[in-house]
Amino acid sequence: MTMRTSRKMVTFQNAFSLAAGDREFSAGNYEVVTDEELVEGVSFPVYRRVATMMLVPAQSHQASSVEMLTIDPRDLAAALERDVLTADAFAVKARPASAQVT
Repeated sequence: MTMRTSRKMVTFQNAFSLAAGDREFSAGNYEVVTDEELVEGVSFPVYRRVATMMLVPAQSHQASSVEMLTIDPRDLAAALERDVLTADAFAVKARPASAQVT
């Protein structure tokens, strides 16, 4: 079976957790790795997501250690959305009263 791997960086402006909620991660940049496999038997290339992982600081507390954590991409999307909403709410509160829109 043919596999492909894609990588992207996501940025969190605030501390966040994923749906499981058992760990909180610091604000910052995180690499997300997605593995997909080619679906055979169709007339054009179609890939199915097999796994999504995020590289996070390891729980061992060693500065250079990272862990590849398997995540649900929907949980990641929800965490990114919460991060944007939190940043937007903070931006409104940080404006001087004369600059706030009513």
